[in-house]
Amino acid sequence: MEQWAEVRRLHFVKGLSQREIHRRTGLHRDTIRRALSSDGPPVYRRAPAGSKLDPFKDEIHRLLREDPKLPGVRLRELLEPLGCSAGKTVVDDYLREIRPLFAPRPRTFQRTIYRPGELCQFDLWQPREAVPVGHGQTRHGWVVIACLGYSRAGAGVLVFSTQTEDLLAGIAGCLQRLGALPQTLVWDRQAGIHGRDGRPSEAFAGFCGQLRVGWQFCEKADPQAKGAVERLQGYAETNFEPGRLFANELDFQAQLDGWFAKVNERRHKTLRERPIDRLAVELPAMSPLPAELPDTARRWVTRVPPDPHLRFDTNDYSLDPRLVGRRVEVRVDQRQVAAVALDTGEIACQHARSFARHRTITALEHARQLKTQRRSRPVETAVEVRPLDRYDALIA
Repeated sequence: MEQWAEVRRLHFVKGLSQREIHRRTGLHRDTIRRALSSDGPPVYRRAPAGSKLDPFKDEIHRLLREDPKLPGVRLRELLEPLGCSAGKTVVDDYLREIRPLFAPRPRTFQRTIYRPGELCQFDLWQPREAVPVGHGQTRHGWVVIACLGYSRAGAGVLVFSTQTEDLLAGIAGCLQRLGALPQTLVWDRQAGIHGRDGRPSEAFAGFCGQLRVGWQFCEKADPQAKGAVERLQGYAETNFEPGRLFANELDFQAQLDGWFAKVNERRHKTLRERPIDRLAVELPAMSPLPAELPDTARRWVTRVPPDPHLRFDTNDYSLDPRLVGRRVEVRVDQRQVAAVALDTGEIACQHARSFARHRTITALEHARQLKTQRRSRPVETAVEVRPLDRYDALIA
């Protein structure tokens, strides 16, 4: 390479003749002539040697057509009985080159631009550590996470089950924290939210109808369709949970709200803006929240048993003993367990909901009333107990 460059320098720059270049460098005149006539630098080329895989390439192609994901180790095992002695590196290098020719066509993606107030993506995240719920117990929870498409502002609500009522309560809590209603709620095919074949469950459809918002379900195994909330969830897993301690579920929610407030004030890497600033632009384009969000509580009717307690989520909550035998409507939300008599509207109970398990929660007034009722029962008539010697006398 150096000689080729020197010959061209002497001729084209210095203006020397081929004879003078031959005299100075001692190179053969044909070498000098080829260097001056060639436009590119000299390249050493050698006739390609055959590969050990050449006789087996057709078989490799046949196997890859049947299974494009066939591992290289298994491929060498299938070729060994045919006499192939190629090593791991040779086979892997060849597979790396030709495997894309047999694999399905890769999916392509387009960049999505969201309009203000257009949609809000939702997902469900389960923290690794259980949450303390009091009485020395812990319980695994889930976090319903929401992310607005335009501003990337996020919110999250802790729930302790994936039942429809809890998921709807999580959605309502997220919308309340974001401050307005988008046009469309985007979910994957989460049980309890998705019914079947891309249709919503009855409860979710009623929830959206009350809020006057639309819904959209992603296709199966397509998390990229809601990538904004997926990235926010991944950030929560690596940034919120590590190194934190929680006193109870209320403390978890308080710390989660504080964390989202900080995240919404940080500069977004993709947008190069703060979500809180874009949220100020997005809120006017969204519908205002209703005065009251849809009721997401569980409701059912039961009759007060002789042991005046109702069981929910493995816990027993006391009922008014005066209502034994009468029907009451039970209402359970994220904070309270309440019951009302259907015939008179009397309050049968009003307890703070406990997320600990296998507890009996008794109101003081219920315990006192039950004790009073037991004392006011009529005294049972004494039954005479005859001595056994009277029976002996009759037998004799």
